[in-house]
Amino acid sequence: MALFEKFKSGLQKTRQVLNTDVRDLFKAGAILDEEMLEEFEGRLIRSDMGVEAADEIVAELRKQHLGRTVDPQAIAETVNAKLRDLLSGEDRAEGGEEENADPLTRLNLNPDGPTVILVSGVNGVGKTTSIAKLAKLLTDAGQSVVLSAGDTFRAAAVEQLTMWAGRIGCEIVTGEANSDPASVAHRGAARAKELGADVLILDTAGRLQTQTNLMNELGKIRRVVGKQIDGAPHESLLVIDATTGQNGLSQAEKFSEAAGCTGIVLSKLDGSAKGGVVIPIRRRMSIPVKFVGLGEGLGDLAVFEPEKFVRALEI
Repeated sequence: MALFEKFKSGLQKTRQVLNTDVRDLFKAGAILDEEMLEEFEGRLIRSDMGVEAADEIVAELRKQHLGRTVDPQAIAETVNAKLRDLLSGEDRAEGGEEENADPLTRLNLNPDGPTVILVSGVNGVGKTTSIAKLAKLLTDAGQSVVLSAGDTFRAAAVEQLTMWAGRIGCEIVTGEANSDPASVAHRGAARAKELGADVLILDTAGRLQTQTNLMNELGKIRRVVGKQIDGAPHESLLVIDATTGQNGLSQAEKFSEAAGCTGIVLSKLDGSAKGGVVIPIRRRMSIPVKFVGLGEGLGDLAVFEPEKFVRALEI
């Protein structure tokens, strides 16, 4: 399936909600009034676009259409145009219209050695699977990748990542059960340098943003790898489950402090009617969404491109 079709499929639930809202609320021939706008704003907020974004979309509708005869297509075009505007601060990635863009254009690369990517997130967001998908994406782009299985407190995570590494054909560094995750990261960095690898991806234990000790552990991992590889970690990616919607924002805020987040991986976008959460993440956090999960397969991670995102949401 071409990338744009994956975007459309992944955002189908969100698009259906928006489509239904516009068609239900804005009947052709009616006069657009404040009651319609207030109801639409409430529905936008429920799609997890956030209050600020919903306010701006409705303000634009008010400016262009209030008191006029409703034209559903014109309403939809105004909403689509405003969505593009709300995401206009996102970096653009290079790539063809129907193919996945080059993932290297979305990463802060280390020109002098391995690029170190730290990946964190709360339990159950699909972090380990997202790491495997990212490793596959980078391997397909010609990069040699080493994985560091830092979730030493969960044997299943290490086993899963080891299985993925075997399928992808990349090296993995593991540690003893319950060993210090920073020590695994240290050995992973040493191995990546020894092999002359292009990328080192560090897995970490899932944690709640309220668990101070575990959050401090992220800082320790950053310090350890920073002593071995200059500037590391060069990327700190936070995995957020799209189905959690606005709850993902509190995760992003807390993790950003502890892990110095530089980007978001939005997982499970294909299973959510809350794809609008991309917008408040971008606006409130100033952290770009760099990759999105669009399915369960190894190849179902895509470089996030705002224009494709809006086109897939178009109502």
